[in-house]
Amino acid sequence: MKEDLLHFIWGQNKLHGRQLTSTTKEALFVRAPGILNHYAGPDFFNAQVEIEGQFWAGNVEIHIKSSDWYAHNHEEDPRYDNVILHVVWEDDVSVFRKDGSQIPTLELKNYIPRSLLERYEALLQKTNITFINCEKHFDEMDSFLVEQWYHRLYVERLEQKSRVIENHLKRTNNDWEAVLFAMLLKSFGSTLNGELFMSKAMQLDFSIVRKTRDNSTSLESLLFGYLGLLQEQNCTDSYFLQLNEEYRYLSKKFNVSIALEKPKFYGLRPSNFPTLRVSQLVHLYCNEEGLFATLMEIKDLKAIYDLFEVSTSTYWENHYTFGKVSKRSIKKVSKAFVDLLVINTLIPLRFCHDKHLGRDGSDQLIAWMEQLDSEKNSIVGGFENLGTKTKNALESQAQLQLYKNYCSKNKCLQCNLGARLLNRNI
Repeated sequence: MKEDLLHFIWGQNKLHGRQLTSTTKEALFVRAPGILNHYAGPDFFNAQVEIEGQFWAGNVEIHIKSSDWYAHNHEEDPRYDNVILHVVWEDDVSVFRKDGSQIPTLELKNYIPRSLLERYEALLQKTNITFINCEKHFDEMDSFLVEQWYHRLYVERLEQKSRVIENHLKRTNNDWEAVLFAMLLKSFGSTLNGELFMSKAMQLDFSIVRKTRDNSTSLESLLFGYLGLLQEQNCTDSYFLQLNEEYRYLSKKFNVSIALEKPKFYGLRPSNFPTLRVSQLVHLYCNEEGLFATLMEIKDLKAIYDLFEVSTSTYWENHYTFGKVSKRSIKKVSKAFVDLLVINTLIPLRFCHDKHLGRDGSDQLIAWMEQLDSEKNSIVGGFENLGTKTKNALESQAQLQLYKNYCSKNKCLQCNLGARLLNRNI
């Protein structure tokens, strides 16, 4: 027996209206299970129960064994003084309040059907499982239930990302432009270099970017040098030497240190090389002075695509790395890449900014996500292998949230889909 199953049974109000008996033989009826508490204190607030005809409203605590009350030192914690009912799987000791009165106890093991326990055990059994616990039943789920759960998961994911943005805002004294720059630099750094670029961006005084953005060569030299892209040995390329000289000047002027860790190239497609991505980001900032304000007020996806239609400096048209000439091509930011920027940077930032302004723009953000193509990765592929079609980016983001925060952690009872499987014939 696990406590989360007891939480599920109580929280889903499965005992409502049933004629129950406390461990002291008192008639007990559950009117309302209360509100689940995710923090310290009793498990459920504001529950309503009737014991021997007396109505009680207060808190409920849930344990595997009633002796856990003392094992967790609840008798010494004033937050548990208003517990009106102790719900346990097995009653092995009586529990008393500070005033000496006994807390009514409901023992569940005599009220829960064996079929529920068998379904719960089967759901968490890893035998012959290749992806997620409920994979054998996933394609049987009601499509409306899945769609509604995906919407809730996506908002949950936005809230999670919003907390990360809030932390960045604290470190930058609420400089939204600086946070946008750091998030964009992370996205332009791709999976391999994103975290490095993000950490470096948060260490860089964004006022330096503001002061150099009028000149693309200056801003490019600043970022190339600061991110460790000017550490080539024995390179005599004139553009490389120009950037190096400019960076030496800027690093002294603004007291900027030289990066110790070099960005990675191995494993990346040439179009994702950090040299090209940083140059594209530079030209985005040089083309659009009020980038943050523009992105926060933009009305449709087409305008976003137009804004991000930037390419590299001329040098990179026939280079991917310093000193090695390649076939000439204009290296613009692709639509697929902009889609990822919208998903991972723009929408989370707008969601957080709207909250700060006290406005709700989530309907528009969700509409954008439903217009964007689904992402392609192993997790999304895993869900599609179960016979489901991932229709758009909202659903692919929801699947990432579902897998990382529920499926991989065996939190089936906190998932609407897992709960539906267990709800059968309870």
